[in-house]
Amino acid sequence: MIVQDVINHLEALSPLAYAEGFDNVGLLVGNKKANVTGVLVTLDTLETVLDEAIEENCNMIVSFHPIVFKGLKKLTGKTYVERVVMKAIKHDIAIFAIHTALDNSLHGVNDMICEKLNLVNRKILIPQAETIKKLTTYAPKNEAQELRDVLFSAGAGNIGNYDNCSFNTEGIGTYKGNENSNPTIGERGVTHTEEETKITVTFAKHLESKILKTLFETHSYEEVAYEVITIENKNQHIGMGMIGKLETPMDEIDFLKQLKINMNTECIRHSQLLNKKVKKVAVLGGSGSFAIGAAKAAGADVFITADMKYHDFFTAENSILLADIGHYESEQYTKNLLVAYLTKKIPNFAIILSKTNTNPVKYL
Repeated sequence: MIVQDVINHLEALSPLAYAEGFDNVGLLVGNKKANVTGVLVTLDTLETVLDEAIEENCNMIVSFHPIVFKGLKKLTGKTYVERVVMKAIKHDIAIFAIHTALDNSLHGVNDMICEKLNLVNRKILIPQAETIKKLTTYAPKNEAQELRDVLFSAGAGNIGNYDNCSFNTEGIGTYKGNENSNPTIGERGVTHTEEETKITVTFAKHLESKILKTLFETHSYEEVAYEVITIENKNQHIGMGMIGKLETPMDEIDFLKQLKINMNTECIRHSQLLNKKVKKVAVLGGSGSFAIGAAKAAGADVFITADMKYHDFFTAENSILLADIGHYESEQYTKNLLVAYLTKKIPNFAIILSKTNTNPVKYL
């Protein structure tokens, strides 16, 4: 087991291609080819977490938050970030951060919150744009089925609950190779006419290199005619936040009390009570005030997030109950999710849940 093997499993859960542009995800410290002795999973990578990794004989840390978020210009040990990086290098400990890639995953941070609240009929609150691409290519009619099959195997043609999806049109293709060509069908310098099938498939953007590699390796033509475009369709399986429903509506106060228990938080800051039942619930782990409008537009009775400012609560405007449960509290179960996932994917290997509470916020 090497570092890259662990990364491959994590990317299958939440491809880094779907992380937000401002984020810094992936392998932050370490060699992807290094052998792994054990994996410690944490929400934040602090010096105490590194000490825990050393004690547990784990030379790889999978962290939700990236320890290196902004560029480092020097490593002198002046800040906690510099000290963590220096200590990780000194002890040959790799650090991998997944952050908003997991935020945007259908089975990520927000799904975990929904699970804790027993929400049903869950769906993405803010689907991510520009995540679906479309490939159009042309193949000899008698080779079209084989080409479709290998593209499907590479991940093309998946739409929601359906796979092997494509659109095909029969037509006539023409081409003439120059003196440097080596046509697999036809002759150099002679215009060739071929019965062809136009194949169109969609695919997730993180699969583009794999799809194109498969196309080039399988297609019989020396020069493969194809085009790839990004389509505007929203991907309903990738994006920020989630919304779901309670099986049984609850009074607002009862819901907030239960929320406090389920999310193990000492304090909930909330907007004005509306004296109505809570049925539809929107959630967004971490700093999510930007999604208040989306939660209101989706018809949520309550929106649960963290880091809301004073003026954010005014935007409830007596149409939604806003609940701030704390940043750490909203994401605390993420490491449990990752441990369960990696343990399933890599059985009989040391995947350890960090015991360190990294919450920097204390309540009196």
